[in-house]
Amino acid sequence: MENCIFCKIIKGEIPSKKIYEDNLFIIFHDINPISKIHYLAVPKTHYATLGEMTTEDEKNLGKIFAKISSMQKELKLENGYRLVINQGNDAGQTIFHLHIHILAGQEMEFCV
Repeated sequence: MENCIFCKIIKGEIPSKKIYEDNLFIIFHDINPISKIHYLAVPKTHYATLGEMTTEDEKNLGKIFAKISSMQKELKLENGYRLVINQGNDAGQTIFHLHIHILAGQEMEFCV
């Protein structure tokens, strides 16, 4: 998508503080963190919401979750973390390219 900020980050057109990248996705620091640790994991395939995913996208999302889990030490998530995917305007989604917020830190407000 030509006007998608995450697509531009993936293409290298907009700089980001990348932590990890492979053929499926990238992880980088959120520019407006809401906790001590706040990364974004962004699939390289553009789809706005979970409802737009293909079967292949679903498989790849599972691989992304597994990779995040395997990188707990490198991402400084050993004491626990939260994964958040906002879906649509009412959920607070502001960039309509599916992305996973990776959050950790005691100062983070938790919902029950």
